[in-house]
Amino acid sequence: MQEIHIYSKNYCPFCHRAIELLNIKGVSFTTLDVTEDNSLEEEMRNRSGRTTVPQIFIGPRHIGGCDELFALDEQGGLDPLLTQVTA
Repeated sequence: MQEIHIYSKNYCPFCHRAIELLNIKGVSFTTLDVTEDNSLEEEMRNRSGRTTVPQIFIGPRHIGGCDELFALDEQGGLDPLLTQVTA
């Protein structure tokens, strides 16, 4: 079973959109708020290689940001990944 982590900032509309999609899918996930946490933001950059939020991980797999999450869903690739997630 895999866990979902989403690095976000509390004012980011793309973060809210990605979180909303995951909520609609009914999966549990951990939100890692980097708004005022520089060390957590550095962890996100090291883990993803990117500086923007959101950054979404399903297990060890880096999905990317909001656009990539929605694209994966539209291509039918998100649901199979989510079935492997810890509830």
